[in-house]
Amino acid sequence: MNEAEKKTHSKFLSKILRHSPGAIGLRLDNNGWADVAELIHKASYRFTMEELEEIVSTNEKQRFAFNESKTLIRASQGHSIDIDLALPPAVPPAFLYHGTTGSTIPQIKADGIKRMSRQHVHLSIDRETAIKVGSRHGAPVILTIRTAEMHAEGLTFWLSENNVWLTDFVPAKYIDYPHNFR
Repeated sequence: MNEAEKKTHSKFLSKILRHSPGAIGLRLDNNGWADVAELIHKASYRFTMEELEEIVSTNEKQRFAFNESKTLIRASQGHSIDIDLALPPAVPPAFLYHGTTGSTIPQIKADGIKRMSRQHVHLSIDRETAIKVGSRHGAPVILTIRTAEMHAEGLTFWLSENNVWLTDFVPAKYIDYPHNFR
């Protein structure tokens, strides 16, 4: 499978496993797991088990995970559908980062960072990852989130299987803005 095919298949898997399994008649369990054989059978992009394994193992962001026996697959995070990843609460580092664009800053200053159509707000452990995330929608603006303070005040965090930090909401009072946006 060439890189273009891998990218196309990966985008397809993201759509199906994170947002619309019903589009191909795929069923996810409460924890977001889909039967691999059913996925391969119902996928509009025809791929083999070996190709699916390649997509999962080489995905830069490790967006997908198999169970131990590789009979089930799920997206690691980023769902807009109601599933329970069954992640235990975790203690975050003192600071995490959120990549966005300048056009969102007034709304974030007013309302904080909301999960929008996703189940959780996604936060990055490093600025480089946040820059990549923010760059998807224009010139990136990187916000520093004082997560230790949030956690100390009772807000919950989870760490996904692919090392993305998740929370339900980031109140504006915990956000530090770049100098040009203060």
